[in-house]
Parts: sequence; structure tokens; C-alpha cells
Amino acid sequence: MENLTRDQALDAIAANVENENLIGHMLATEAVMRALARRLGQDEEVWGLTGLLHDIDIELTEGDMEAHSRLGADIARDLGASEEVAQAILCHNWTHGIPCETLLDKALLCADPLTGLIVAGALVRPDRRLAGLTAQSLMKRFAEARFAAGANREQIAACSDLGLELEEFIGLGLEAMKDIAAEIGL
Repeated sequence: MENLTRDQALDAIAANVENENLIGHMLATEAVMRALARRLGQDEEVWGLTGLLHDIDIELTEGDMEAHSRLGADIARDLGASEEVAQAILCHNWTHGIPCETLLDKALLCADPLTGLIVAGALVRPDRRLAGLTAQSLMKRFAEARFAAGANREQIAACSDLGLELEEFIGLGLEAMKDIAAEIGL
């Protein structure tokens, strides 16, 4: 069990992150991680905190990918998160070449870019909302390299390491994000 609460994590995010879109991404990643935890029978609090905190250092490291997630893992530890959470945060950044070994590591690796794909899917809709978006429409766009180009398809497809088919994973993430659509402005 974590020594860190969600409220403490949100306070730390407020102190370290100004960009509202980045905060929205972190909240979306938390929602997807919680849904994955429920689906896979894992600890929803631990998985949610991992998703929530995974990019807490982006602004502090000024986008330096060599520093990103190393500082984030340290911040998570300092806040009272477990080593399991810190390790998942550390290895979600492929720049470091640290292999994802645990289910939590693998889940964060594929959940992180999935949120970008889903947000892009919402933003090309006339209403710019998640409500009418479907997993099937996202599956069609998945193969388009120029659509949501920053959403690493290889990482998203690594959902197979969690025992999930791609469309099932996309659907799970989409539904999780629809549940917090008002909170993230979609």
C-alpha cells in the first residue's frame, strides 16, 4: 500500500506542472491505469497514482528526455510512493533503455501514448468531445502514421504484453477517459 494519497499527488502536480493539457494527460493516464488495474485484478490505487504522477517532471526537466522520468521517479519516491511506482515511472521513458518487467511497468508504457491517440480522436470530431468517439473509429485511425503522430503505436500495441487485444485496450482506455471527460475538457 502506498504512503501517498491521491490528494497529495494532486497537490504535488499543482506545485510542479502549469500546463493544463499536460495535467489533463496525467489525469487521463490515471483513469486508463485505474481501468487496467480493475480489468487485470491489480491494486487500483497504486496503478492510478502511477498514471497520475508519470509526467510530473516534464516541465522541470524542460523536455530533456535524458532527465525526464529519472527526476519523476525521484519525486514520486520523495512524496512517499513505493519503489514499484517509481520504477514504472522511470522505465516508461524508452530513452533510458530500462526494460519494463512488471505488469505495472508494461501497463504504464502502453497507457501513456494511448491517451494521446484518444484525445486526437476527440479533437477531430466536430464537437471535439469523447462522447461520440468509438474504439472502432480509433482502430481505423491507428494505422494512419500522421494521425496523432506523437502517440507511439509500438508502445500502445504492447498491450498484448498485458494479455489484451488492441481493440479491447483502446476501448477500455476510451471508456475510462469518457468517465472523466468533464474533468479533462473533452
